[in-house]
Amino acid sequence: MSIRSRVRDIVLKLAAGITTVAAASAAACSPGPAGPGHGSGRTPGVTVTDQTYAVPRPLPPGRPGALIAATDHGPDRVFAGARRWTVLYHSADAHGADIPVSGTVLVPGGPPPPGGRPVASWAHGTTGVADKCAPSHAPNLGFNSYAQELGSMLRAGYAVAATDYPGLGTPGMHTYLVGADEGNAVVDIVTAARHLTPGLSPTWFAVGHSQGGQAALFAANAARRAPDTRLGGTVAIAPASHLETMLPGVIASHVSTELSFALYSLAGLSATDPSTDLHTLLGPTGSATANQVLNECLKASYQPLSQVTTEATLPLDEAQLAAIGGKMGAYGDPDRAAIGGPVLVVQGADDHDVPPVWTAEVVGHLRALGSPAVADRTYPGAGHDDVLGRSVCDVLSFFAAHGGRPASGCVPFRTDVSDSRARRHAPVSRPGAG
Repeated sequence: MSIRSRVRDIVLKLAAGITTVAAASAAACSPGPAGPGHGSGRTPGVTVTDQTYAVPRPLPPGRPGALIAATDHGPDRVFAGARRWTVLYHSADAHGADIPVSGTVLVPGGPPPPGGRPVASWAHGTTGVADKCAPSHAPNLGFNSYAQELGSMLRAGYAVAATDYPGLGTPGMHTYLVGADEGNAVVDIVTAARHLTPGLSPTWFAVGHSQGGQAALFAANAARRAPDTRLGGTVAIAPASHLETMLPGVIASHVSTELSFALYSLAGLSATDPSTDLHTLLGPTGSATANQVLNECLKASYQPLSQVTTEATLPLDEAQLAAIGGKMGAYGDPDRAAIGGPVLVVQGADDHDVPPVWTAEVVGHLRALGSPAVADRTYPGAGHDDVLGRSVCDVLSFFAAHGGRPASGCVPFRTDVSDSRARRHAPVSRPGAG
């Protein structure tokens, strides 16, 4: 049995007795089955059942970014009339296995500029690990702030390729914060977008927020997966880091809502590392909590967590914490290898999800490792989400300076945090992911 199948079985057992999502709800939140003309050329349309995208079994082999399925949804009002596709494409996990990944492609209307539209490959922050949490299911790609951010890029003339990451929308557990899995998916959806629609430039940019900031940094070192393209630069906004300290930090915080990140991380690690068994580590009490949390999206997970403690949910001794933390850091810390191309790291000075001091350490580590061009910007008074609106024009200017579109006319936006991940924090919490 494969690692992914093993973890899927664990989660299904944990979820026994939980009411399944009604089919009507799934239909309301997801692209419907593809009808005639919904595919792209010879590519079949995307189909979905209970918010999991259907993938051929067995999966025929394919090169990185090769399309498996695609559905054209036409102009999207949320994204200023940009043409929207839902796609399934080939990627690879941290062990080199060929895997299917889902995502979204957005292309502005009108003729492309000479040389084609550059592509912004967007890496999203934490939404959850259940398939229903895949951003491609949501009209706003997960959060209103993300729709604002991507809208600015579309208006500036960029196409947007937005991966869901492995296992988020597709069969198997989402390998949350496993950097190679995420980075490969960020690169490969650029190739998928270029297969899907003409008029795209070979130049592309990796850009992400929080979990996605970590993913973008991993994508920078995986850019060779797309040999017919040129990575212009990488933008990491409040990147997740210091993963070796996540579990001790969550336990010490005594803030139960932080457990979402810990349980997602343990599930992601168990999906990629055969020596980590989620059910054995958590025991009956932790497993009962995981039963609920892993099957809910981020904000919905807070309610069941209000009834538990961090210590009871993560009954791990110091040796276990050190061993698991070491594995999480090895798989997911984004500052353990130099990055050859231009990098911009963006951080809010008032961020309580990703501490500014940790992001400063990431920048220092990347420079010490020999990264030749790492710039950083910190925004006074900006929090984890509102830094998006504060920094967007600087991000577009960075793109423009490295082969992108002119950034003239950009206006910073006031971030819509009405559906944000805002939650209570204790000073010692600092899980370093979001």
